[in-house]
Amino acid sequence: MTRTDDDIALDSALDPLVLALDVGSTATRGGVHDASGRRVHGLQHKVPHAFTVASDGTSVIDPDQVTAEVGQILDAVTGDRRLGTRIAGVAMDTFAASLIAVDAAGRALTPCLTYADSRSADAVRALREELDEQATQQRTGARLHPSYHAPRLRWLAAAQPRVFAGAAAWWSLGEYVLARLVGQPLAGTSTVAWTGLLDRRTGGFDAELLAAAGVDPGHLSPPRDGTDPAPTATPRRWPALARAVWFPVVTDGLASNVGSGATDATVLTAATSTSGALRVLLDGPADPLPFGLWNYRVDAGRTLLGGAINDVGRAVSWAQDTLRLSPSLADVLTAPPTDATPLALPYLTGERAPGWVGGARAVFGGVSAATDADALFRGIVEGVAMTYARVADELRPAAPRILEVAAAGRVSNDHPEWLQILADVLGSPVTQVTRRRATQRGTALLALDVLAPDVPRATRATGATYEPRPAHVDHYAHRRARFAEVYDALVRS
Repeated sequence: MTRTDDDIALDSALDPLVLALDVGSTATRGGVHDASGRRVHGLQHKVPHAFTVASDGTSVIDPDQVTAEVGQILDAVTGDRRLGTRIAGVAMDTFAASLIAVDAAGRALTPCLTYADSRSADAVRALREELDEQATQQRTGARLHPSYHAPRLRWLAAAQPRVFAGAAAWWSLGEYVLARLVGQPLAGTSTVAWTGLLDRRTGGFDAELLAAAGVDPGHLSPPRDGTDPAPTATPRRWPALARAVWFPVVTDGLASNVGSGATDATVLTAATSTSGALRVLLDGPADPLPFGLWNYRVDAGRTLLGGAINDVGRAVSWAQDTLRLSPSLADVLTAPPTDATPLALPYLTGERAPGWVGGARAVFGGVSAATDADALFRGIVEGVAMTYARVADELRPAAPRILEVAAAGRVSNDHPEWLQILADVLGSPVTQVTRRRATQRGTALLALDVLAPDVPRATRATGATYEPRPAHVDHYAHRRARFAEVYDALVRS
């Protein structure tokens, strides 16, 4: 691992130490952090993985594979004898909105359905006929969409009735991993909220949605506050964790905000990883909640308001893998905008916020014989920026205190030039959060709020702030209007 200014040597690390695990779309990562939130040098590990996808909307991953990956990381980062038993807690985040059927022994009956699995699209349409979607969203903070539990459970009941009938419980990926490792499916409030079944005001399950999904509360783990770790019996395989408590699993969205320094209603995080999102932490629920957004309860006092985008880094990677691009993509991204750039609606795996068209697919317009691969790439990146702007349009009236947009994640770090495009499209300054693994750091910080509340935290590492350029803002305003026309004609229809 390359050492960075944020790393701290183990001998200089402040106790208590925390081991943070981050299960993302492309890898499982983990590492030790000290009480200030700094990564401990040499005690980090990563195991790549990929979702299994198919043209019918399948997007799954093997939960036992991920459990094994977590075990590999624990082996790798706790093997240093100098650690002793300094690790006081283990915390984990995972990508949100995952679903696994398990039997009475806690064994998986299905693969893990990821947020991008869209096979329940017909069930969504049926539920929208049966239920008042706006009323449902105001209670739970979530729309009816294939990334949530109610339509997925309805679909599974029809597609795999024996599996559905034999399921003793429905767990998220993080719950499954913790159950296999330490015997308890500890589900944090945010993890349960991302099922789309939790009332964002009361913290209880929504009775109408449970009935529509055909399950009862006993099939689901109760939400557990993040300040309530479990003193579980850690397996002997990891003696360095002998004194550690295990925290309920949280979602990557909450962890990303915390790790990016977006811990109040003044900072809007633009997450730019494989998938993306715009999110802001609020005290209490957003009221009223814009119809294009979600608002998840994350603990007893706070909610997370925003909208998710399926294809951000995934769209960039698809272009890099599929097109014959120039060696220097920075030049492509810093070139002035032009009307010759193709208009791209980059929905490779469906749309979440703000339109929630789960079956949407990518659309390219304005492609001619003169269009080359670089122009297509530029169009895709502009299209990604415009999907963020569509979310921002709905978010700003509900969160009027926002002063800063902080961009964090792989795409922003690998291609910081694209943040100028994002600033021009949003019409707002965008600051790059340069610290890598902001999500993993946020998971560590959430645990440290319990284990070391009085230790000062290391400051957030930031790079340039990209100011919007008026002429380019005007250009993209016209592009956005055209984007909306194509969306209404081809996607929403």
